[in-house]
Amino acid sequence: MTKFTLHPDLARDTVFVAELDVCRVLLMNNAAFPWLILVPQVEGAYELFDLDDEEYDMVMQEVRAVAEELSALTGADKMNIAALGNVTPQLHIHVIARFAGDAAWPKPVWGNGGEPYDKDELAEMLRRMQSMFPA
Repeated sequence: MTKFTLHPDLARDTVFVAELDVCRVLLMNNAAFPWLILVPQVEGAYELFDLDDEEYDMVMQEVRAVAEELSALTGADKMNIAALGNVTPQLHIHVIARFAGDAAWPKPVWGNGGEPYDKDELAEMLRRMQSMFPA
């Protein structure tokens, strides 16, 4: 089995939240949006179709479960789910809680606002996000 390596962009821009069966869950360090990223721990996966059928099914189940939990936790008006990879090629799926009137609404979040969490905000957001994944 090949060792999984997180892309440096994701390592730089996120904070670890939890490990699921297939995906690593990361918090995007952007205080404007409750924003999680799921990274399938499959070395060499760049597109969803790079996953085998079982991995794909498991990833989609994890994305769905995380989106439902994040929606319930935040009371979001809309959940944005996307796997783009134009800048960071490693397969990763964004799950973003959106609110009418947030820093980018109704536009996409990319390039439309936000600053990193300060130390206390980050600790609180991590606590909230980790509460979705009981040990």
